[in-house]
Amino acid sequence: MNVQSTTLPDPPVSYETENDISPDRRSELVTLMNQRLADAVDLQLQMKQAHWNVKGPNFIALHHLFDEVEADVRDYVDLIAERVVQLGGTAEGTVRISASRTRLVEYPVGISTTLAHLEAVARALAAFGSEARTSIDLANALDDAGTADVFTEVSRGTDKWLWMVEAHFQSTQ
Repeated sequence: MNVQSTTLPDPPVSYETENDISPDRRSELVTLMNQRLADAVDLQLQMKQAHWNVKGPNFIALHHLFDEVEADVRDYVDLIAERVVQLGGTAEGTVRISASRTRLVEYPVGISTTLAHLEAVARALAAFGSEARTSIDLANALDDAGTADVFTEVSRGTDKWLWMVEAHFQSTQ
């Protein structure tokens, strides 16, 4: 039987680029973005977990909502990964790497009710949005408005989805 090694790949290669951001700053930015990439891949799969397993009277609405969130998060994954490569880095987005690096808490796989999924999805979106906002500040500190803009877009979209998810269980009564 052939068994794959569970060790992570060698550190990524840095590619030459005419980008005027210094190599040291690009290296820090690539590290930052690969961390967010791990979180984004995890978030994407957490949204699919919710999409597949939600039950209850609001099933169809939430099934579609979670699928829409996943589609946008998939776009964030691509946006972040492509920015890594634009700066001469290697996007590290495999499931194994993402699982070993994600800062998101594990999605509770034993839940099925609408409220439990809504709360779990809201927690995941809030945590990811917080990390995105921190990344805006870090990218700005490294004088990279382009990467800060990527994380601004991600933050804005994540906040929109958090609002839509939380609206399902917020009440004025």
